[in-house]
This record gives sequence, structure tokens and C-alpha cells, in this order.
Amino acid sequence: MPWLLSADDEIKVMVPHVFFSTAQRIRLGAAFALTIMLAGCVAIPASGPTGGEIRSQLKADTSHLGIALVPITSATDLPKPAVPAPVFAPDYTPPPPTELVGAGDVLDISIYEAGIAVFGRSAPAVAAGEANFESAARAERLPPSRVSDDGTINVPYVGELVVKNRTTAEVERLIRQSLRGKSENPQVLVSIREGLTNSVIIGGDVARPGRLVLPTNRESLTDVIALAGGNRGDIKDMLVRVQRAGVNGEFRLSDIMSDPVQDIRIFPADRIALVKAPRSFSVMGAAGRAEQIAFPGSQVSLAEAIAQAGGSNPNTGDPRAVFVFRITKGANGEDRPVVYHFDMMQASSYVLAQRFTMTDKDVLYIGNAAANQPTKLVQIISQLFFPLVALQNVNF
Repeated sequence: MPWLLSADDEIKVMVPHVFFSTAQRIRLGAAFALTIMLAGCVAIPASGPTGGEIRSQLKADTSHLGIALVPITSATDLPKPAVPAPVFAPDYTPPPPTELVGAGDVLDISIYEAGIAVFGRSAPAVAAGEANFESAARAERLPPSRVSDDGTINVPYVGELVVKNRTTAEVERLIRQSLRGKSENPQVLVSIREGLTNSVIIGGDVARPGRLVLPTNRESLTDVIALAGGNRGDIKDMLVRVQRAGVNGEFRLSDIMSDPVQDIRIFPADRIALVKAPRSFSVMGAAGRAEQIAFPGSQVSLAEAIAQAGGSNPNTGDPRAVFVFRITKGANGEDRPVVYHFDMMQASSYVLAQRFTMTDKDVLYIGNAAANQPTKLVQIISQLFFPLVALQNVNF
């Protein structure tokens, strides 16, 4: 008949007390530690691959990314400075002259009259049949006239005149001819108060964003920024975007200031924006510290980048394995990953590192030293055996 146990019953199991000598405890602990060590030695902590592992992986190219490995051993191995291709077509249609009138422009019109005054504000009382005649010339400034979308303005005693795509001198002659028979030898002066036709829009981090009239239509990009009050941020962090006829171009303000070739000419109807876009590079591997570092100036050399990263870690880093990972653009605009390798145990590499210029979003990697792996293993073993040594002083 089977035993029936209730919830209140207790089951007592007698376990024999096993005694181990100190030597047996150490041997048992050693076996246990060896088991853990063999199971985990393949996963020794590391901050990344060694230099040899990186070189072998890039040569095998198992990723099929087409990564090129370039050892830097002489000045001829240094990458050539990137020459920016012209963003805008050089045969862009020249702008109209600054005095050309267009739709939306606001004109100031002044009419000088001598003798019979048509536009006189106050004429002296004269007898019937006598002409309103004054020997002194008088000037009458008409209210500002905005050119309509149809390209016309309205002049008193004349009516509508088509002034679009005419110069200010042509508009003066047109008004003067229209006043013949109404005024005695009038003289007309026309100037553009607000020239939307010869203006650009500038915004972003400038002192005075808004519409800017080009005084000469020969202004460069830096001229326009200066006319807008200048930039409000650090030059090295400023990116200038120019939109023209559906084409967008981007320029670094620091590059424009240092290279006059990149200081392009600005045309009417261009749209310009200054935005903050700081450049940076990332540090990984066995460096002094791993972080993202902003460019301290307009240009940063590899030597400066290594110094900012704290150099190679003396305990884990390998100065022979300094790599710069970079994505460049091919002839057709495709991405081309390139890895530059420096052996900083060679004295010449320090000179080459001063001539190697970092670019935005570069990755600086310092490989782990392969000789440090046994040291790490010894440290792990010592941590495992330390409790066993302490067991010798425990009394059971």
C-alpha cells in the first residue's frame, strides 16, 4: 500500500557529511577553475581586434564591401587633398544689369519741370486765360510705384506704362516722351528702391536674415554674408548651402575663407542658408579614451587626433596598429571605403601623421596588442585562484 502524505507531513533525508582535506579542496577548486577557464578563455575581454586581425580580414574581404587597405610608409602614400568639383555650371546665364526693372520692384520717380508745371503741388493764382508759368524748375517726387505682375506702373497724366525688362534709363525716356504736350520739357529721374529682381534670400545663422538686394550683381558668397551682417557662429562649424535653379551646393565657410576659388559668385534669385554642422571624428579601440571628438579647428591632423584621444593605451594598445577608417566618394559618386594604416613605432610615421588630414566622420582605431592577451589570461586565472588560496586559512 503506497504511503499517503499530507501537506503537514515532513520528509527528512539523511545526507552523509563528507569531509575533504585541504589538499583535496585545492585540487577540487583547481579543477573547477580550470573548467571555467577553458570554457571562457575564448572570450577574453578586449576593446577590439588586433592589428593583425584587421589586416587579415581586409585582405580576405569577406564583407564584399571593397575595402582598400593603404599602408602609409612614405609621403607618396598620403591621400591627395580632395578638390571639390564645381557644383554649378560655369556657363550659367549672366544676370541682368542692376538697373533692369522687373515685376515686384518698387520705383522712385522724380519729375522736374520748368515753365508750365503739371505736377506742381501749389500753383500761384493766375488770371483767366493765363498759363501757370514759373521760371524756376520744380521737382515733384511721385509716391513709390510697385511694378505689377504684368510689368506695368501707373503715372499720373500718363496712365499705364510697361516697364518690365527695361532699364531705369529707358523708363525715364518712356515717361518723358509720354509727358510731351502736357509739360514743358520735363526731366525725369527713376531709381529702384526695392529691387526684387536683383535680390537673394539669405537665412540661418546670420545677423540679418531676409531679402538682400545685390548692389552690383557682382557679389561673391562672402560678400553677401558680410552684407547680411556676417555669420553668428564659429567659422569652422558653419556650412553654407546655396540653392540655384533647382541645384543645391554645400560649402564649408572655413574652406571658402581660406580658398578664394571656392568663393563663388552669387546671382539674383539664389537662396543661401548658413547652418551649424560641426565636424567630428570617432575614436575606438585601445586608445586612451573612446569617444567622439569635435574638430578644434578648421583642420585636424592625425597626430593631433591621436593626442586628443590620449594616445595608445600603454596597457592594452598597440602603437603599430593605428588605423583610420574613411568613406570616400568615387568618380560616379559611389561610396568607397578606405583604411589607412600607420605604424607609430616608426619615427617617420610621426612626420607623416602631421601631414595626414582628418576628415568629417573619420574613425580612428588603435588595435589591441596581441602580447597583452596572455597577460589578461593570467589576470583571470589569478582572480579565480585567489579564493582557493584563502581556503587554506579556513578551519572546518
